[in-house]
Amino acid sequence: MPDRESHEDVEPQETDAERRRRRALFLRELTEARELRDRVQPRRAKAARLRHAMRMRTFRW
Repeated sequence: MPDRESHEDVEPQETDAERRRRRALFLRELTEARELRDRVQPRRAKAARLRHAMRMRTFRW
């Protein structure tokens, strides 16, 4: 609709500092969510750790 402004027109360009702050917050929340999942599902977390360790052992530089 022409009478509605798009979201980009209203919001000014974000600075690098704002983007880094949002990214840091996202990564903190992601880590927290993974830790919570690992506490709730310990068997799955252990299997994931073992799979990751196997991938790292077989990885060639």
